[in-house]
Amino acid sequence: MVSSFKILSILVLALAICVQAALGEIICERLDQDTCAYAISSSGKRCLLEKRIKRTGEEAYTCRTSEIEADRLKNWIEKDQCIKACGLDRKSLGISSDSLLESRFSQQLCSPQCYHSCPNVVDLYFNLAAAEGVFLPKLCEVHEGNVRRGLMADIKSSGYVAPGPDHPVKYTYAPGPAEPVTYTYAPAPTTPPYY
Repeated sequence: MVSSFKILSILVLALAICVQAALGEIICERLDQDTCAYAISSSGKRCLLEKRIKRTGEEAYTCRTSEIEADRLKNWIEKDQCIKACGLDRKSLGISSDSLLESRFSQQLCSPQCYHSCPNVVDLYFNLAAAEGVFLPKLCEVHEGNVRRGLMADIKSSGYVAPGPDHPVKYTYAPGPAEPVTYTYAPAPTTPPYY
């Protein structure tokens, strides 16, 4: 005979699973390329959009969970209004502070429509700026005063960006060897060589 405690435990567990499914936990690997960038998983980690080239030369996008944690935010897909107000792109690959070097982007990020209405974006770029030794509110204060150079000199690019190809690239594959390859075993010499 099953005790009422066991039945109650099973019902509570089933209800918890149903509630989680109904609330829709965000798992980065399940997001498409139109919702991945600037999303935060239910575990509080940021989602990254990555691009890879298939053997056919076709581009494929995948979303994965990064190790970067968002402050106090979970289960978040950024609204289109914030993407537009902050000058972002849904097809942004990875996470980088390089965009802070662009004056136009910094102005949009610091605009009241973005800075006061999009906590996820502000949190992300606050942390990226801090990693570069810049305090985002100070950077935005500089932009409000229309000071061109200000703290922008403090932000350094994270690396060299290689130029793209001059012409389209077609990827091909190399076939395997025409004849089977055989390997032979050679025993080690019994006496060491003398020099």
